[in-house]
Amino acid sequence: MNPPLTDVEVRILGALLEKEVATPDYYPLSLNALLAACNQTTSREPIMRLDEDAVIPATVALRRRGLLRQIQRAGSRVTKFEHRLDEDLRLVRPELAVLGVLMLRGPQTPGELYARTERLHPFADLAALEAMLESLITREPEPLVARLPRRPGQKEVRYAHLLSGEPTQAESSGTTEEPAIPTRRAGVGDDRVAVLEQTVEALRAEVAAVRAELDAFRAQFG
Repeated sequence: MNPPLTDVEVRILGALLEKEVATPDYYPLSLNALLAACNQTTSREPIMRLDEDAVIPATVALRRRGLLRQIQRAGSRVTKFEHRLDEDLRLVRPELAVLGVLMLRGPQTPGELYARTERLHPFADLAALEAMLESLITREPEPLVARLPRRPGQKEVRYAHLLSGEPTQAESSGTTEEPAIPTRRAGVGDDRVAVLEQTVEALRAEVAAVRAELDAFRAQFG
């Protein structure tokens, strides 16, 4: 895409793509709803802290490029926003699902994408998703997805969108060992599981602190 989209523009379009399917009753999104979607702490990587001063100019730029539509219905003072990626880039729902998750969560393996696209479009199996990735890589007149070089210690390749241009060195290299392909069942609630794990750890720490205080109290009167 020329010129490449900024990180804020990518986040806006990705959030609109997600909410169109995840919360259709509230789509198109108002500015406040769009801000909340962009700043979510779940299903986002990296987490952003955007405000109106960052989002409004980005929506204007996207509208000028034909990638976003601004709507104000008769009798309403609320301006709402919807993406036009399906129209402008002529993408179908499975393609939008893959592209949207890559836009919101960065480079990922096929297994991660298979688990995380279920809410937007449930692929029949991993092979179906990999076929969709291949079609986005070979798409004419220009590809929308790239296959990244395998990182040291990695068992699987990762894929990244090209709406912001070629992936940076930080995205295409690293030393972290890649986890095994997650199953659909294991990956669907990965964010919720992470939050629960953090909560459990916090509760364990609180219990340990209470036990330490109780032991100290008993020592005083034992």
